Amino acid sequence: MHADITLVVNGREHRLSVDTRASLLDVLREDLGLTGSKKGCDHGQCGACTILIGGRRANGCLALAVAHDGADIVTVEGLARDGRLSPVQEAFIEQDAFQCGYCTPGQLCSATGMLDEAGQGWPSTVTGDLGSEPVLDDDEIRERMSGNLCRCGAYVGIVAALREASRRKEAAEA
Repeated sequence: MHADITLVVNGREHRLSVDTRASLLDVLREDLGLTGSKKGCDHGQCGACTILIGGRRANGCLALAVAHDGADIVTVEGLARDGRLSPVQEAFIEQDAFQCGYCTPGQLCSATGMLDEAGQGWPSTVTGDLGSEPVLDDDEIRERMSGNLCRCGAYVGIVAALREASRRKEAAEA
């Protein structure tokens, strides 16, 4: 069975007829040709497929496309703006926060969402003071990014990149 849906992906509207069983990840990759988001485990456990739906992090492999009719979706291809890398992408490059690169698109989308969540004051399980904006120290970053796995073990670089991106975001907002 197919259903007609509309998705706004990286700022562009797409009208599609999709199998009602298709995941958002498969629609992005197979129907729209956006292959940055990767299919790792296909069970929502590795984070390689992380995208932003309405600004919030989500595993594309677990999201049914038909359930997101009208949704605003950002993939790794949409993080850069006007030919400039996002601050998170720049920090990943500067801190050498990747090795093979397979998990990097999901890490970048997750990190972008995580920084927004922290900026809105959302606590994690390791946030000390629930009455103030979370401080993105290494423990906080690791906890918030725990849903994104890296088989190469580039975690030291990823944490350093997110620490740097967080500093830049704070400086830009000040």
